[in-house]
Amino acid sequence: MISKGDLDEIFRRLQTSPFRSRFRLDARDRAYLDEKGRDEVLAHALAFIAERLAPRHPKNDGQQTPMRGHPVFVAQHATATCCRGCLEKWHGIAAGQALSTSQQEFVSSLIAQWLDIEVRRPAPSAAVTKRKTPKTTPNDKACRSSGTRKKRGNDGQLDLFASHQSDAEEQS
Repeated sequence: MISKGDLDEIFRRLQTSPFRSRFRLDARDRAYLDEKGRDEVLAHALAFIAERLAPRHPKNDGQQTPMRGHPVFVAQHATATCCRGCLEKWHGIAAGQALSTSQQEFVSSLIAQWLDIEVRRPAPSAAVTKRKTPKTTPNDKACRSSGTRKKRGNDGQLDLFASHQSDAEEQS
């Protein structure tokens, strides 16, 4: 098992990365963690690791871990345990071979430590965790070509239904 001193050193290195150090649990992830409890969320982590990270050649390696949607996903990006490339770069665990049980436990311990650190932080407010509207994507262009118009509301959010509402109002 990894020592507390080793974990502290790893977290000091991760904090030097602007990308890794920006990850925080948002209000929804915190609520999920509170609702399910640490043990259940760490059981999810073990399952994610076994399924998405441990195989010799994981499916969609480098893109198998979403950026959000579960506290473990956020923790994986924060701890550079999200893909085999990051495991190799940050932790010296070579890609191209299945993760051993002890390597999976190492990854799990990093995730657990990061979650423990996050739980000690003040809980984020919903206003702080509001997501920014993404920039235009190829799918947006497909929507425009199909006749769907997009409008931004007063809050800056895209309103996909604005054209349907105005069409319905015109027909009344």
